[in-house]
Amino acid sequence: MQFRVRDREAIANGELTATFRRWRSPQARVGGRYRLDPIVIEVTAVDQIDPSEISVADARAAGHDSPAAVLGAIHRIQRKSADPSAPLYRVRFICLGEQPDPRSILAAEAGLDSEELTAITARLAKMDSRARHGAWTRTTLAAISATPGRRAAELAAAQGRETQKFKTDVRKLKALGLTISLEVGYELSPRGRVVLNALQSASSND
Repeated sequence: MQFRVRDREAIANGELTATFRRWRSPQARVGGRYRLDPIVIEVTAVDQIDPSEISVADARAAGHDSPAAVLGAIHRIQRKSADPSAPLYRVRFICLGEQPDPRSILAAEAGLDSEELTAITARLAKMDSRARHGAWTRTTLAAISATPGRRAAELAAAQGRETQKFKTDVRKLKALGLTISLEVGYELSPRGRVVLNALQSASSND
């Protein structure tokens, strides 16, 4: 789950303990932990609700004055990525405080030797071979490199893919330390740039 920078500060201060999202199916699970650098939150409840069920207390827990303000915010924030007819979910969570992110440490490591680079490219090739929609890792890395900060929905559309499935794939790249999530969109990490250069060089030599 993504939150704006100002919302992350409120979460860290304990002022925000809930969020509302429109999803075709839940994209968060109870007990799941989600990093909002530098803090981590743990989801305590995920409930599908009708908009009329949003209470004033719910709205305030999500940082809004009223249920109407909640719905207005959802429309503004998710207007390009969410289906307005998709079910509405209320997600409650607690803040676990600041925790080191091993992916950030990994992402900053650009000094890869040939053995490490071979291992990563082999891992990406395996991910490509398992994908039903065909090879995607190099294309996705290249798209992020060319347009850092571009919305996930726009990147997905440019590749003819569903936004949520595209986001899932980008998270796989992030787990390898190759991408960095921005407030909007993504960028390649130093490690990701090295790997993309290697993939493009290998492709040009084929």
